[in-house]
Amino acid sequence: MNFNNILFLDIETVSQFETYNHLPDDWKELWDLKAQFLIRNKETDTSESVYEKAGIYAEFGKIICISCGCLQGTGEAKKLVLKSFCDEDEKLLLTEFADMVKKWASDNSKFLCAHNGKEFDYPYICRRMIINGVAIPEALQISGRKPWDVRHLDTLELWKFGDYKSYTSLKLLAKVLGIPSPKDDIDGSMVNAVYWNEKDLDRIAHYCQKDVLTLAQILLRFHCEDLIKPENISIKYVQPS
Repeated sequence: MNFNNILFLDIETVSQFETYNHLPDDWKELWDLKAQFLIRNKETDTSESVYEKAGIYAEFGKIICISCGCLQGTGEAKKLVLKSFCDEDEKLLLTEFADMVKKWASDNSKFLCAHNGKEFDYPYICRRMIINGVAIPEALQISGRKPWDVRHLDTLELWKFGDYKSYTSLKLLAKVLGIPSPKDDIDGSMVNAVYWNEKDLDRIAHYCQKDVLTLAQILLRFHCEDLIKPENISIKYVQPS
């Protein structure tokens, strides 16, 4: 595997509206229908209480950050260059990300890699691109393609080895493989609150970048490759509005 031909990525998503009470009436009605499938305890759960999950659904959420990483070089000297697209304007964010992917994946030798990407990141990005009227880059398209022609890697799928019974988080997998997990002051469950309460896109971008670093380290460990040294990690560009 040529690791220099892989674009590692991770996305951060939030609800389109700050709270359930901010939903317009027509959207509130649609969320109420969706919430029926999310409510586990009818005595305590309501459409309002489960609205915190809205961000994970492309119809009710939006992308506020896509962080990417590319490896350069080989062996102990290899470097990881990180770049983030982070903006309140989702269409602008997706347009700039799509332009980058089109230029980067100019031939069939390039691959995308994400953790649980086939279930979440890839389809979420494509759905939000359609909603925003952004053309989906060729590297993200799967329609009409044979499985072996789809250039999507998924570390969760690779770890399962055909076993579909359970989900293994990126954090747990890193711990199992002995990969140092970059410490941060937030986790995925806090992103929605950080966005709506603080509007701190820079903080969210740095958190997302650390997940991309962990993702790249995991794929390297799968192939018994040397891990990326801390001094060989560079942030090429961060774009918070």
